[in-house]
Amino acid sequence: MHIDAFATLADPTRRRIVATLRDGERQVSDIVRQAGIHQSGVSRHLRILHESGFVTVRPDGQHRLYTLRPEPFRELEAWLRDYRQLWEARLDRFGAALEERRKDGNTTP
Repeated sequence: MHIDAFATLADPTRRRIVATLRDGERQVSDIVRQAGIHQSGVSRHLRILHESGFVTVRPDGQHRLYTLRPEPFRELEAWLRDYRQLWEARLDRFGAALEERRKDGNTTP
C-alpha cells in the first residue's frame, strides 16, 4: 500500500468527493452539485484522486465520468485489519472485566 493513500484521503474535500462517488459513476457537474464545491476545486481534487489511483475517468462524448476504484480501499482495509484485531482483543478483555464486575455485584468504578 502506498502511504500516499492516507495523505490523499486526509483532505476533507477529497473525502466528500469520494463519498459522492460511492453511489457510482458521476460527471464533474454532478460532483460539484452534490459535494457543494466549485468546479475548479472539484477538478483539482479529482486530478489528485486519479493520480493516486482512487478514481478512474471515462470519456463519454463531451463529458468525463469518474468512478471509484476498489483496489486502494482494499489495501487500506488490509492495512487496518491487523489494528482491528488489536482493538477487538482489547475490547473483549474490557467486556470480560465488566462482566466479571457485574457478576461480583460491584457497580462502582
